[in-house]
Amino acid sequence: MLKTRVTHFARWLLVSLLVAASGTALAQSEQQKLVNSANTTLSNFLRDPQMTWLQQNLRNAKAIVIAPQLVKAGFIFGGSGGRAVIFARGPGGKWVGPAFAAMATASVGFQAGVSVSEDITLVMTDNGFNTLLAPSMKIGGDASIAAGPVGAGASANIMADFVTFSRSRGVFGGLNLDGTVINTSNDWNQAFYGKPVTQPDILVRANVHNKGANAIIAALTKATK
Repeated sequence: MLKTRVTHFARWLLVSLLVAASGTALAQSEQQKLVNSANTTLSNFLRDPQMTWLQQNLRNAKAIVIAPQLVKAGFIFGGSGGRAVIFARGPGGKWVGPAFAAMATASVGFQAGVSVSEDITLVMTDNGFNTLLAPSMKIGGDASIAAGPVGAGASANIMADFVTFSRSRGVFGGLNLDGTVINTSNDWNQAFYGKPVTQPDILVRANVHNKGANAIIAALTKATK
């Protein structure tokens, strides 16, 4: 009888561990999917002949915010939202990350339509980078933002904390990232790294790493040599 109970307990314990592991893997797969999509978005921008300013100035950025799918919708009242990953220059100037974030914008004004865009925001100043270390920040309030110049051979001396670029599909007018709130996704960070971590842990101290980010970090490193 005792042996039977021990066997049943062992089976229960094994099943419990498998369920827990499956749940963790599922959670991580969502984060990994976003990281992989961000890598695709980065590649799209680096190959786009209209994004020469971004390509030439990425090496000067303190950090980069990549939103592979930002949905914008509205008629008079509208907004946008999506998830993003943040990479930064860590110790020795090496790229570190990602930190996960959620982006949301609510707006009122003349606007109509729906679009899905992929967006990259270069963080060009220490002030801009420091605002990203807070649990929540507002672009245009806590840090200034400017639309990045687009076009082959585009050049401009932009004085802003954030410089943003977008590649859109669909039709939309009258909405940008000014006023966008960026919130830290602590649950996604914990799922990806397997323990509770803060933004400074990831982006400043660089004391956590997940090999699932190796490909995009390698792409950032190559693009900023």
